[in-house]
Amino acid sequence: MFDLISEIGQTLRNNKLRTALTGFAVAWGIFMLIVLLGMSRGVVNSFNEGRMSQGSNSISVFGGRTSEAFNGYKDGRSIELKQPDINSIKTKNRSNVADAVGVISGSQTIITTPDDYISTGYRGVYPSELISRGEKITAGRNINEADMHNTRKVVILTENNASILFPGIKPDDVIGRRVSLNDLSFTVIGLINPEFGQDTYIPFTTARMMSGESDDLTEIKVEAGDITTAQEGEAMEDGVRKTLANVHNFSPDDKKAVWIWNRFTQHLTMNRALGILDYVVWLIGIFTMLSGIIGVSNIMFVSVKERTHEIGIRRAIGAKPHNILVQILTESVAITTIFGYIGVFLGIVVTQGLAMAFASSSFIKDPTVDISIAIKVTVVLIIAGCLAGLFPALKALKVKPVEALRDE
Repeated sequence: MFDLISEIGQTLRNNKLRTALTGFAVAWGIFMLIVLLGMSRGVVNSFNEGRMSQGSNSISVFGGRTSEAFNGYKDGRSIELKQPDINSIKTKNRSNVADAVGVISGSQTIITTPDDYISTGYRGVYPSELISRGEKITAGRNINEADMHNTRKVVILTENNASILFPGIKPDDVIGRRVSLNDLSFTVIGLINPEFGQDTYIPFTTARMMSGESDDLTEIKVEAGDITTAQEGEAMEDGVRKTLANVHNFSPDDKKAVWIWNRFTQHLTMNRALGILDYVVWLIGIFTMLSGIIGVSNIMFVSVKERTHEIGIRRAIGAKPHNILVQILTESVAITTIFGYIGVFLGIVVTQGLAMAFASSSFIKDPTVDISIAIKVTVVLIIAGCLAGLFPALKALKVKPVEALRDE
């Protein structure tokens, strides 16, 4: 080990400028790889933990307008979703549908005083709605089954709307206060802080009561069963469309009759795109390292040339070819690893800084690298070092002892 360290030190001393430039190239390549991997990981974390991944096992169905004549009906007919459609979807698609619920949307003015009011959209939903949308309750609680069963007049507001309706009042103190919606008195039970939109949420049964027990639905949310592939997700979508086509008498191939947002297949597509992003980052990092690898290889060629006489003596006194090969490769791996880990250290420092800078960002979340990335980078460094020293080592093996002993 001491001899190896001494030989590496000699190589570095004999080629100071070249070693410094090569070391910078290796460190820079690894540094860029770590930073790019950290940013890639931040995007993936944001996708997995943010609203983009919420409800990824579901599809949303909306009414539409037929685009072709069918079974005696003209095209351009409006298709409106109804309450019985939910049972039809669950009954006819048991193999891939776990559940289905309705959503009723409307627009009303919410009033606390003549001077404090807002005009906003409301959604009559089941307790699972906010969870599937990735909305977190910042104060109070979510709608529950008791609210649904008892048709309670309770409401969840956004923090922004609450600040307008109750100016100067802390969010926690808004809970329990009353507002007027559709000339009915509602109790505020929760607050949310959505990234998009300012919708107000009330229990589905309450919204239906407000509509005079109408069967009309704005949306049907269908939760997928045990499916894992895009083909199964598309089959579920086709099954839901076919069921509604039979109920409402439109062509199963008419995709404009009902509009379906397939979150499941969209989620799989995003996952594939993020997987490709990871591969691209590794590819860019490895190509960035190539200049450093070539530089290390050049240094080792020079080192072999300078030590031709030494190699000849070692071969003459019995050193086997694999001993020479191991020595050159080990030196190459050591040099690559030393400068590589300088790049790793700097990369980790920068990603930690980026994590703090993007702490409040929803697009990048925790862009740091974990132990698995460090292990992968270590493997890359070892392979790169071996490749850098391979050709110089093969050249060293071709040195004939007699000719090497004559070399000055």
